[in-house]
Amino acid sequence: MSCRQILRRLTPVFRCTSTLVPSINNSINCLNRHFVIRQNLAKNLTGSRYFSSTVDPQIINIQDEDDFMKRVIEASTKSPIVVDFHAHWCGPCKLLGPRLESIIAGEKGRVTLAKVDIDENAELAMRFNVQSVPTVYAIKNGSIVKSFIGLKDDDEIESFVKAL
Repeated sequence: MSCRQILRRLTPVFRCTSTLVPSINNSINCLNRHFVIRQNLAKNLTGSRYFSSTVDPQIINIQDEDDFMKRVIEASTKSPIVVDFHAHWCGPCKLLGPRLESIIAGEKGRVTLAKVDIDENAELAMRFNVQSVPTVYAIKNGSIVKSFIGLKDDDEIESFVKAL
């Protein structure tokens, strides 16, 4: 099926700025406009300190307790790992997360960030005595060496990471 045939079928349901698009040419123009907008947005965000176009290997999302043991406790003998216990509904967590990611990315692989969602990993959060979020631990050689609770300024986070 050609693009034109697909667009003919989609024309009745295609919407651009909340009005029905009357013709195939307008549909194509609408698609092009959206593509250009997305392309420009991606270009603008790439320079942002909170956006990375590639996945950073120093930032990992923990899936379960086994994953935590393998990727954090056992791996902390090689380099220190900052563990961020957070929740998707937590306002301070939403502010702290990008700050931590940015600062850890600036360390160029010296430190790793492990993100743990307490709703998905409640037993792990209980085992580490997480009573409020965000809670951040620095783990080195399998044990906790530093920690803080709550939202911190960039300077405080940087000094926390540099001390590792």
